[in-house]
Amino acid sequence: MSNPVPQTDAVFLKHFSQLIVALMIVAALLIALAMWVYSGHPGAENPARAVETQKRIAPVGGVHAGETGRAAIVAAEQAAKAAAAAKVAYGGTLEGSVIYANLCGACHTSGASGAPKLSDSGHWNARMALGTDTLIKHAIDGFTGSLGFMPARGGNPSLNDEQVKSTVEWMISQVK
Repeated sequence: MSNPVPQTDAVFLKHFSQLIVALMIVAALLIALAMWVYSGHPGAENPARAVETQKRIAPVGGVHAGETGRAAIVAAEQAAKAAAAAKVAYGGTLEGSVIYANLCGACHTSGASGAPKLSDSGHWNARMALGTDTLIKHAIDGFTGSLGFMPARGGNPSLNDEQVKSTVEWMISQVK
């Protein structure tokens, strides 16, 4: 039987295979060298990542004991009240129609969650029988009854008591 591959081709394939293996070894050595060089030089950390980490590991609360702790708690409560007072809704307007148009009308026009429609005085009669002060209290503190649900301050915690009161009074005047 004769050899199917001529001698010159066999020599070429042998040398070509050796060259491919040598190139693979050189590539592996270059990869190892690059990994060794860059292992000693970590990249710069993203500053946003450091901020997020600090937020994530920040304490949720603190321990306050004795008079010092009481003073810290009172100071924190006053700061929270001041911050809430600074965030008054709708520029602090006492125009009930403006607040109604921006907030209350969403439910009191469609009747969502059992809210009495401003255009339907029949639903308002039973509520107005409770008195204006009760309606204002329900609007400020929120109320859940058999006829529906009223979120506190209409769902906008930045409304102050005067704004809620003027809006309720405006709504009552529109129903009468």
